[in-house]
Amino acid sequence: MAQKIFLKDLRDYVGQEIMMEGWMFNKRGAGKIYFLELRDGSGIVQGIVFVKAVSPEVFKIAEELTMESSVRVTGEITKHPKNEDEYELQVKNIEVIQLVKEDYPIAKKEHGPDFLLQNRHLWLRSPTQRAIQVVRNTIINAIYEYLNTNGYIKIDSPILTPNACEGTTELFEIDYFEEGKAYLAQSGQLYIEAAIFSVGRCFDFGPVFRAEKSKTRRHLTEFWMMDAEAAFVEHEENMQIQEGLVEFVVEKVLEKNLKELAILERDIEPLKKIKAPFIHKTHTEVVKELREMGSEIQENQDLGAADETMLTMKYDKPIFVEKYPAEVKAFYMKRTLDDKFALCADLLAPEGYGEVIGGSQREDDYGVLLGRIKEHKLSVEDFDWYLDLRKYGSVPHSGFGIGLERLTGWICGRQHIRETIPFPRTIGRIKP
Repeated sequence: MAQKIFLKDLRDYVGQEIMMEGWMFNKRGAGKIYFLELRDGSGIVQGIVFVKAVSPEVFKIAEELTMESSVRVTGEITKHPKNEDEYELQVKNIEVIQLVKEDYPIAKKEHGPDFLLQNRHLWLRSPTQRAIQVVRNTIINAIYEYLNTNGYIKIDSPILTPNACEGTTELFEIDYFEEGKAYLAQSGQLYIEAAIFSVGRCFDFGPVFRAEKSKTRRHLTEFWMMDAEAAFVEHEENMQIQEGLVEFVVEKVLEKNLKELAILERDIEPLKKIKAPFIHKTHTEVVKELREMGSEIQENQDLGAADETMLTMKYDKPIFVEKYPAEVKAFYMKRTLDDKFALCADLLAPEGYGEVIGGSQREDDYGVLLGRIKEHKLSVEDFDWYLDLRKYGSVPHSGFGIGLERLTGWICGRQHIRETIPFPRTIGRIKP
């Protein structure tokens, strides 16, 4: 009986008879030969069905096979006659698991984005969409590996929270039994700050939710965020950790996913330039530079998407934009001694992609943080537990958050991050 294998392991079975289980996603040929494009989730192979090499029954099955039919195929693995690193399956038998009897909705023709998103459950099968998800998986595992190696452990933060992380009203609100209103989390940051007093360095990684009614290519209402926090780390070291992380992630993708990047037609030369140290500029410097480039941004304004695009098209390395005016940043960020600027930094990816990481040193003084909460007109009662962290052994500490979809979009070279998450949620889409 032929040994069942995964197609990713083809090279180990040259000259041997094997069995694979998967789907036929394309077919060509007629008369005496058919070429079946087969996938099993781990890889693809071309199955060759020659009329003289199989029984009439098997050849008839090949003739009648339809797109996306599921099959169990047996045959011998051979090297491709022209491409040294490719292999073929000389088919001997085909067993149909399910014959698709309707035309597959996503045919080999151009479809609009709305149609593809309505059929996202099927669009995921395409080679391009599969490649994005494979790269996404590499990025996730690389983040875990880097952080674990650098002393961070994973701490899970709650998805249901009693208040906003940053005081925003753009949250999804629900009724929470007798407790009143609760919200879907927009970040796990505040909660993992509590954990650093136990474990020193930690991170969470999970879905977060934003109810802002934005339709830009960089926004989703549900997305995945990695938040990291570390005790005894201040602003400069915080940026060094982020540099090391991004460099490590890009290296892992280039090591493991060249095939997927080729499918995506991603130019890898810009990715090869992602080496620390990155570019560092203050917000003041960037505003001056942007105004010289034609932007109307003011010194007391946050960078807009157009500003980020303009700036990051100019450089071939990621850029830290640091020390924003304190008035445009969150209440929990520590400030410079003159109280004018926040000790924060946004990391902008090159090639026009913009922000992928936001981070800062956190305010560690109880009295100062209490004043900021009042200044932002937030409920002291809601943040009493967060203030407690500054009453019992407070230390300097810093953290940052990575938007997984934005990072994946940049590395994959995708223009809209809705392609980088399996089932995107936007203000106009909740299905499938």
